[in-house]
Amino acid sequence: MKRLEDKVAVITGGSKGIGRAIATALANEGVNCMLAARTSEDLAAAAADIASETGVHVKTSAGDLRTQQGCVDLHGATIDEFGRVDILVNSAGATKAGPFLDLDDDIWMDGFALKFHGAVRLSRLFWPQLKESEGTVVNIIGGLARTPTPDVMIGGAVNAAFANFSKALAGQGLRDNVNVNTIHPAQTRTERHHMLMKARAEAAGTTAEEFEQRLIDKQGVRRLAEPEDIANLAVFLCLPESRHINGTSISVDGGGTSGLF
Repeated sequence: MKRLEDKVAVITGGSKGIGRAIATALANEGVNCMLAARTSEDLAAAAADIASETGVHVKTSAGDLRTQQGCVDLHGATIDEFGRVDILVNSAGATKAGPFLDLDDDIWMDGFALKFHGAVRLSRLFWPQLKESEGTVVNIIGGLARTPTPDVMIGGAVNAAFANFSKALAGQGLRDNVNVNTIHPAQTRTERHHMLMKARAEAAGTTAEEFEQRLIDKQGVRRLAEPEDIANLAVFLCLPESRHINGTSISVDGGGTSGLF
């Protein structure tokens, strides 16, 4: 039995990594999907694979969600195609790391543009449809919201702002019967992760596998996260069985985060 048959989901960052894994997991539960990202070729490949595997209706919208117009275009394309929205997954956005003095204003502004401002705009645009369907918002943020570090200041600041916004949006959701929850993944073995591991391993004079094992040992976890680990939780948060979970932030980090919250 497909537990979310004929629902409609919008998934940003849906062409790769965590976003694509969430789209696939939702589609396996019968959800029709609108995938959004910047590159049309990657979107087309993801949509074709997901539709072939699951049999659901999968459409794409390529655009720059860092801009107001890009968000408006995604909203319009989704309503034109499906006429409704039940689930919004804000999964797009990566920020640049580096020494504090090397990060100028443009890099900071770009860091907030997609992950934070894009999610705020899309939540506002889709809210009337989510309210009508008594829907769900799942925001994919990250553990830096709770554990800042000087080497990833932009990511930490963006994530903290996004987490604060998500909690406030959940309060609005109580008024409008829309569930809003947050997932904080730790380092996850996406395509981008593998590229970073290769580059950092070369700089350190070791292999990507050895460099990744150092990360695992340093964090004290059994393994790094896979995209499906986050996707499985995202699906659960969209099910009727989880309806009493609202305004919650859940870490998927193998127990690597120290602290109570």
